[in-house]
Amino acid sequence: MTARNVVLIVFDTARADVLASHIAEESPETSPLAKLATEGTTVETAFAGSPWTLPSHASLFTSTYPSKHGAHAGHKRLESGRRTLAEAFADAGYETVAVSNNTWISDEFGFARGFDEFVKTWQYVQTEADFGAIARTQLGTDRLRAALGRLFDGNPFLNAINAIYGQYLRRRHDDGARRTNEWVADWLDNRIDDRPFFFFINYLEPHLEYRPPKEHAERYLPGETTYEDAMDVPQDAWGYIAGTVDMDDHDFEVLRSLYRAEIAYLDERLGELRRYLEAAGEWTDTVFVVTADHGENIGDHGFMDHQYCLYDTLLHVPLLVHGGGFTDDEPVDELVQLPDLGPTLLDATGVDAPTYRAQAQGRSFHPESAASPREYVVAEYLAPQPSMTALRTRVGRLPSDVRRYDRSLRAIRDEEWKLIRGSDGSTELYHIVADPEERNDLSAGRPDVMRRLDRMLDEWLASFEQAEPSGSVDMAEGTKRRLEDLGYLQ
Repeated sequence: MTARNVVLIVFDTARADVLASHIAEESPETSPLAKLATEGTTVETAFAGSPWTLPSHASLFTSTYPSKHGAHAGHKRLESGRRTLAEAFADAGYETVAVSNNTWISDEFGFARGFDEFVKTWQYVQTEADFGAIARTQLGTDRLRAALGRLFDGNPFLNAINAIYGQYLRRRHDDGARRTNEWVADWLDNRIDDRPFFFFINYLEPHLEYRPPKEHAERYLPGETTYEDAMDVPQDAWGYIAGTVDMDDHDFEVLRSLYRAEIAYLDERLGELRRYLEAAGEWTDTVFVVTADHGENIGDHGFMDHQYCLYDTLLHVPLLVHGGGFTDDEPVDELVQLPDLGPTLLDATGVDAPTYRAQAQGRSFHPESAASPREYVVAEYLAPQPSMTALRTRVGRLPSDVRRYDRSLRAIRDEEWKLIRGSDGSTELYHIVADPEERNDLSAGRPDVMRRLDRMLDEWLASFEQAEPSGSVDMAEGTKRRLEDLGYLQ
């Protein structure tokens, strides 16, 4: 059975274990996520190809890994050498639309290719000039001078509106989910195009900083902790890693509660989105996907945020699929990766897209696909983000144990074992069946497994041509400021 439309949703930074716990504790009558899991297919062993937004979305869009698509911390742009999923659907006659709440996922970094319409929720009025963070760029008279300088670049009136909205109004209620759904509802109500559509949405809410609505947070906060107390808990990932911010077990318990509340809030918004599709008569003819670009460390392995490591806290992502042949059968427990989604969605809609399929490193897991199951999954972290220089600028002198993160990492994981290999010569080996939390490094005691996985990783790397992106990637000052607001130091 093929579907006519595709709605692909990314819950930015959503851990698989937290989403699974939320679904298990809710009911289909009260939780749209639980209802989706009951009616559709849950992929229990889905993994990202990279632990942070830009390279992971690039893999999702192109069905290739960072070594092939070339977008990572060392080159922060998805260049035009790889076809995107939006281009594949556009070539097949689809209307293609995206709504992004994450600054990385924008035209500035190469992600708008193939979309007929690309909405950036940090702008109240969609313009090429980006002034969303204009009031944060400087202090005092310097702020005024910088604002006036940018105000007249393009349409001064629209720029002023975007500046006010980006600084003072956008995050009054949430990180964009409400406005996203309002935009989608209006788009569906006013749509006269009879083509099938491919719709991509990035919801940002689970991302640091965790600021869920008070009524959602109070449901999960521990003990006598008030919402006001919770908002005072430090959320400075880089200060924590560098040892300039102290966190205790209670602090992390609070942060985990806030994170869970963010998921619960998005669950509500997901139900709202589904109702809009149902009211428009599009739900039954749509393949509807909910996943994440990566997970999150909330004190796990000594980290906050989603950088500097390749543990499953960052790589194991939720994946729920409904429609287009995906039904309420048993959950999928074979290994799946985000690059597999592109070929799978093409199969679910009956789209050929030969150019896209030819570049794809992913393999379809559609129920009618003839592709063989994966023997292993791979993840890449090709450069630290933030760099040691950017981190030092933010926090001051770095302890020696932090400087060890100045490296690239690759990981390979089969059904039983996982190897993490660093450019500095470091190795870690985990028996993930017995040690799913990756606490006991067995690299010194299992040389046979080490050699096998090491060889498999080398053979995988040798199986395709590596990307060699050249040239620096410039970004607007306002973009840099918004990324810093998200915790990305440039």
